[in-house]
Amino acid sequence: MDSNKRPETMERITTAALANAFIDEQIAALKAQIGDKKVLLALSGGVDSSVVAALLIKAIGKQLVCVHVNHGLLRKGEPEQVIEVFRNQMDANLIYVDAVDRFLDKLAGVADPEQKRKIIGAEFIRVFEEEARKLDGIEFLAQGTIYPDILESDGVKAHHNVGGLPEDLQFELVEPVKLLFKDEVRVVGKALGLPDGMVYRQPFPGPGLGVRCLGAITRDRLEAVRESDAILREEFAKNGLEGKVWQYFTVVPDFKSVGIKDGKRTFAYPVILRAVNTKDAMTATVENVPFELLEHITQRITSEVENVNRVLFDITPKPSATIEWE
Repeated sequence: MDSNKRPETMERITTAALANAFIDEQIAALKAQIGDKKVLLALSGGVDSSVVAALLIKAIGKQLVCVHVNHGLLRKGEPEQVIEVFRNQMDANLIYVDAVDRFLDKLAGVADPEQKRKIIGAEFIRVFEEEARKLDGIEFLAQGTIYPDILESDGVKAHHNVGGLPEDLQFELVEPVKLLFKDEVRVVGKALGLPDGMVYRQPFPGPGLGVRCLGAITRDRLEAVRESDAILREEFAKNGLEGKVWQYFTVVPDFKSVGIKDGKRTFAYPVILRAVNTKDAMTATVENVPFELLEHITQRITSEVENVNRVLFDITPKPSATIEWE
């Protein structure tokens, strides 16, 4: 039987009991596959790689080596959350790589969205390869491949950026959630004890905030995206929209406008708010966010985020727009 084909008899994982049965089954399978060898995992902090990490920690403990690369394009608090959950709470063998300057230097002056994506992906592979070569005895590479990845991309989860490792690093793949859909992965993550902020994390592009800092990335606009995004997420959570709206985020374009702050003229960036609902990401509608909430978010962003004097709300559905701006 094709190991990449989901059996028709496989029951959908919708309850904690089914998730626990799946976890027990996978722990046994992982122990049988890996034995006493070591496994390497690129741990982004997203739900897929986090669930794989938690499964492997239960199965093989310190034989798993997690590498978390901070490229400077993550949302506010995400690197700290990965360290807290996996190193401090789960006692994982975690390598943290601060590559912020390295990535931002490579991206300096690059405005084309596809070129930015290529640079981020290629640089991630280089950083991950460098860390892999420092380690001895690694024979397996774990990936957060899920079933839609197999259906859509022939089994290689390209947005994890590890599919491009050099051929001399001949790792055997470990993909314990490859037959699960995203909603099932979340149920398993919840059963494994991962925090809700990680299990129910919104969809996030592979290049991270790099495609929400429009045009050539600058550090001031990147921080404006990060800080405004944190405010938007905090206010949606406070007002009952977390979990109701499929995806919401902020964008900062590469132009400025005139404004006023503390009675003085400013020349600063706008922040664009985006909040959409979708079932399949092929089409999307815009969430009808109450105007009073938009006013409050605007007040917070313009007073708390540096280099910003204006807030806009994108009301364009998909089509004619896409969900992301780049």
